[in-house]
Amino acid sequence: MKRIMDRHPPHSRKAEAEETKPGDRVMTAKSAELVYLEGGGQCASVDLSKVDTEVTPDDLSRFRSVTSVELSEDQRQWVSNPDKSYPMQRETLAVHWHPEFVDMGLIEQRVTALYPHMQESLIIPTQHNEILSWGEYSGVEVDCYSSGFNRKVQLLLHFRKENVESRGAVMEAMLKHTFKYRSSQLFQFMDAVIEDSKEDLRQKAAAETGADAELVEFCRIQTRKIRGMLEEHWETTPECMVKNKLLRNFFYTLQDLYGPRIITRAQVYLKALKGLVKADFSLKYFYRASEIIEEARSLGAGIVIPHPEQFWPILLANYNVDGYEIWNPQSQEYTDFLISVVHRQNASLQRGARPILVFMGDDCHMGEKTIDPGLRDQEKGSRRSDATRLGGYGHQKEPRYLRVLQVPGHSGLQGATRVGRPAGCQALSGPFIQ
Repeated sequence: MKRIMDRHPPHSRKAEAEETKPGDRVMTAKSAELVYLEGGGQCASVDLSKVDTEVTPDDLSRFRSVTSVELSEDQRQWVSNPDKSYPMQRETLAVHWHPEFVDMGLIEQRVTALYPHMQESLIIPTQHNEILSWGEYSGVEVDCYSSGFNRKVQLLLHFRKENVESRGAVMEAMLKHTFKYRSSQLFQFMDAVIEDSKEDLRQKAAAETGADAELVEFCRIQTRKIRGMLEEHWETTPECMVKNKLLRNFFYTLQDLYGPRIITRAQVYLKALKGLVKADFSLKYFYRASEIIEEARSLGAGIVIPHPEQFWPILLANYNVDGYEIWNPQSQEYTDFLISVVHRQNASLQRGARPILVFMGDDCHMGEKTIDPGLRDQEKGSRRSDATRLGGYGHQKEPRYLRVLQVPGHSGLQGATRVGRPAGCQALSGPFIQ
């Protein structure tokens, strides 16, 4: 691999056709030529004989649109002007969110618009495997693996900016390696869509999603073109765009040509295939979680385990962390159970020991705000656009779980507790970030 970095995908073009019902667009005459209906008009299939197998000028234009980090005026407006505002919110704790390729200045405008009367805040970006800063704090979400149960896990690290700048060279090197390796998964994903040797994976994904042979071949044709354009324009493609979402975003741009039914079915199939690739992705080149924690502690970092529902055994690993994220749009089924776990752990602590904190987060990826609202993944696109807090760590929307304040006169985060402070879940007696 020559290079690879992380930021995030792009922005797709909205179809200009009229809507027949919410979420549906009328196919253009060109679309009708490429798609035919089966089963009495209930199921759309692609006419493969009319699909270009070679890269066209329009394909290249689409590729450039989804790999560009330059934002149009519309995209800047989508980012800086949220749909809602929360003038009653006074405190905001945002320690799990991803700026991706979006300018921090635009994000600051968004924060100001969301919380015009905010008085206290602790806002720390957590880009995937890349340290970024906001004010005097820096943060990152790190991919690593737990050797105890052989599973990839993630950790949120929060630092004082001065500590990273003065003695963070080792951590930066670890993250650079992790970033490049993690991003290489895109090529395994494309191989799974294209290569004959991966037929078993395609068959499994097709069986899971009901994709027919024409749809599978359609995805294969388009992905082969994406890979060809990526290889040809490798030197000019921003490193942050070399990630799995490149396929998703490119296929979004095909809605005008093939219609939403075909592209929606393709996205479902590709998502299932991506899941199979990720499950088979080798962990041996990731750093162990214990190694990341050790280096982070040497920099005085605060450490939180995000969305533990996605890797349950981590709760038994007894890692040296400061808290668990007990609510997340992807992980909200067992919130009460996770709180009870933290409660029991804190109840058994020796006197004077630092208790485990509880956190909530919406895991927002700001790049989603740059995608045409009509084409966004609605679940991802809604994160932090209508939440009552920037990064999900406020106290208005879920008041029975969490209240967090950056206490004046102390350094760093002082408490993250269930409102009412049940026994074993009291505030910290010392700083979270050293």
